[in-house]
Amino acid sequence: MAEDTVPADNNKHNPSKLLSEQKPQVYVLRDWKEYAGESFLIIFSVLLALVLTEFINSLHEKNETKELLNNVRNELITNKRFEEEQYAYHQKVLRSIDSALENPEMQKKIVSTGEFHLQYIAPEGVLYRYLDDVAWEVAKSHNISSRVSLKTISMLTYIYQDQARIMKSEDEVAKVFLSSESRKPENVRVTLILIRDNYKGWAVDRAPGLLKQYDKAIKILGDEE
Repeated sequence: MAEDTVPADNNKHNPSKLLSEQKPQVYVLRDWKEYAGESFLIIFSVLLALVLTEFINSLHEKNETKELLNNVRNELITNKRFEEEQYAYHQKVLRSIDSALENPEMQKKIVSTGEFHLQYIAPEGVLYRYLDDVAWEVAKSHNISSRVSLKTISMLTYIYQDQARIMKSEDEVAKVFLSSESRKPENVRVTLILIRDNYKGWAVDRAPGLLKQYDKAIKILGDEE
């Protein structure tokens, strides 16, 4: 039987044909200007991204600062109204104490059967209103002191410290009438005087100045918005 013959691959035996069929590779040489241009674009893109990021962060901080100060301002407006009401109430309490000091029969009602009846001089309790500081505490937690002037921070710090002192009058007055000595009829006059002095020292004498500071702070914070 005749064998089938497979034609040989002539390319293997023809190097010149192999070379002619290979695609030529072209290498493009670039000068320094092209490299400099690319480098400039990269640097420009990075700087632009940084500038945009800084701008966005600055805008966010500005809006956040505005919101924090607005919350503090609203809190001060409410506290001012509450303190005006409380100041009037505390003055009424002082008048009741002065009246009781001149009335032995009232003193017997205030201290009787081993109890001190505060309602005869302060029917709504020691404090009539509570002065909040939530917005101020939130603002401080967001480092508000680095965002506004030192003068503004000093003013707000003074206001909230004075608020805290007025609120402390509740504890100081309570120490007096909750003591065992206040339950003795022979001590009622001294007890009333101590309560009066605590009201005056912690709250009443401080209130007019605080109300003026409220007005000032509310105006300044309104201008900064």
